[in-house]
Amino acid sequence: MQITTDLAGIRKEYRLQSLLEKDVEADPIVQFEKWWKQAIASDIEEVNAMTLATCTHEGKPSARIVLLKEIRKDGFIFFTNYNSKKGTQLHQNPFASLVFFWKELERQIRVEGEIEKISGKESDEYFSKRPIQSRIGAWSSPQSEVIKNREVLEANVSYYNERFKSQHIPRPQHWGGYIVKPTLVEFWQGRPGRLHDRLQYVRNEKNLWIIERLAP
Repeated sequence: MQITTDLAGIRKEYRLQSLLEKDVEADPIVQFEKWWKQAIASDIEEVNAMTLATCTHEGKPSARIVLLKEIRKDGFIFFTNYNSKKGTQLHQNPFASLVFFWKELERQIRVEGEIEKISGKESDEYFSKRPIQSRIGAWSSPQSEVIKNREVLEANVSYYNERFKSQHIPRPQHWGGYIVKPTLVEFWQGRPGRLHDRLQYVRNEKNLWIIERLAP
C-alpha cells in the first residue's frame, strides 16, 4: 500500500523566537522552569506529556509517552508500574532519555540521565492524591502483560472496587515514582531555514554545568 500524502512537502517554517547564550540561565533546571512557565501560560494541552526512552541491557530501545508529575532541583519525576516494560528495562539499564515538544512555542527539550526510584513515602503521598479510579486502575492492570481480552481488566476493576469499598486504597508495592537525574539537557528553539538554535548543558568532571551550542 502506498501512502498518498506528500510527506516530503509537509513542513513548517519556525520563526517565533531565538535562543542565545546571553538569554539562558546557568542551571538547566532553572532554564527548564523558565520555559515551563511560558508553556503553562500558552495553554498547551497536556503540557506535561513527554516521551520516555529506555533500553534493555542489550541496548534495544523502547519509547512511549508518560506524564511529568514533579520538577525538582535534581531532576524530573514520573510514576508507573514497576513491573511494566519500562520498569523492567529501567531495572536492567538505569538510564533514560526524555523529550518534551511544545509545537505552539516551536520548542523542544531533551534530557538524558540516570534514573532511580523515589522513596516509598513520596510515592504514597502522590498515590493518595490520585482519583479513586486511577488508584483502582493501578491495582487492576498488570501493565504490559498480554491479557485475553478487555473483560479481564473489567473483572479486576470490579474485584478491587469491592475489596477496597469504603476503605483506604493503599499504593501497590509494584507501583511508584522514578526520578531522572540529568547529565545532559538540550534546549531547542525552531528558527527559519532549519537553522535552529540548540543549546546543550553538560555536566563536567567537577559536577558543573557547561553550556555548548550545537549545530542544527
